[in-house]
Amino acid sequence: MKKVFLFAALVIFVAACQQSEPEPATLKNAFSEKFFIGAALNTSQYMEQDQRALPIIKNHISSITAENDMKWMYIHPRPDSFYFDDADKFVEFGEKNDMFIVGHTLVWHSQTPRWVFEHEDGTPLTREELLTRMEDHITTIVTRYKGRVDGWDVTNEVVNDDGSWRESPWYNIIGEDFVAKAFEFAHAADPDAELYYNDYNLHQPQKADAVVELITSIQEQGIPVTGIGMQAHYGLDYPSREDFEASIRKFEKLGIVAITELDIDVLPSPWANQGADVNMRAEGGDRMNPYVNGLPDSVQTKLTEQYKMLFEVMLDHSESINRVTFWGVTDGDSWKNGWPVPGRTNYPLAFDREGQPKPFVNEIIELVKSE
Repeated sequence: MKKVFLFAALVIFVAACQQSEPEPATLKNAFSEKFFIGAALNTSQYMEQDQRALPIIKNHISSITAENDMKWMYIHPRPDSFYFDDADKFVEFGEKNDMFIVGHTLVWHSQTPRWVFEHEDGTPLTREELLTRMEDHITTIVTRYKGRVDGWDVTNEVVNDDGSWRESPWYNIIGEDFVAKAFEFAHAADPDAELYYNDYNLHQPQKADAVVELITSIQEQGIPVTGIGMQAHYGLDYPSREDFEASIRKFEKLGIVAITELDIDVLPSPWANQGADVNMRAEGGDRMNPYVNGLPDSVQTKLTEQYKMLFEVMLDHSESINRVTFWGVTDGDSWKNGWPVPGRTNYPLAFDREGQPKPFVNEIIELVKSE
């Protein structure tokens, strides 16, 4: 009888200990009361083939963005043909794991086939023809995922760094109102979805001011724009705290702010450029690829300091920010290994090539714990 009593007491004690154990310190859990922690996923990740990335995604990530598979060239490769297989699986993965799902991107000048803007003989479409083609593309995709995709990057990279319009085919054929039309079509297809204008270098005042003017004018027409997606393709020495916070203050007046494509480049730049134009390329060489065998402690420290600064500012504005999305899961997946210099070894993300968290991950978790 005594043994039975002791055994029962032990069972109760173990159960009590298990119930009192705190949830593990993951990014998703730490920031659950502040904003979603997101990642851009490639095909192998949401297909659950990448066994290194999968535990990171499921433990640390609460929002996902399709890195490539919802871009025009993949989802709508030919005039009369949509390819939904991969996008369907991406959405299914997000639903299965109870994640906030982001579609990226509906209207962009890059990764869009030439046929979108041309007749079969190569002559450009008229304004009305291109508007019809845009409406069909947006309506077909957004309607398919209505009520399932939570937010869309509707237009991407429309403004130059000096605040002028990018002279893309969209702009040259349709005119300035192509952005407003894209939001109008997207809202009609799913009135409940969040709709974002997405761009890089929005910490630069001229560009930020131009985007504020553009989106304000669209909202004043009664066309819904939920907010601004700040692509956060940053470096060890930019943006400054002051510029980053100033841009968030500007955009939070328009609605929600999303930090959409966060990574920090630790490698030398081949030019005095802070952009993220995927069409730009530069020559390589050993000088441009100095950390093939690992990141020095001194650079790791700078990386930690820059990430901590960004998260300090984002926590200060967490009432306006709904998600912070890393552009990739581990360093080995990052587009920064191939841009702007192909074949480099970069270290821009929160998890290294082995899938281990970097020192700054625990430090930003401690930031939110100390609030």
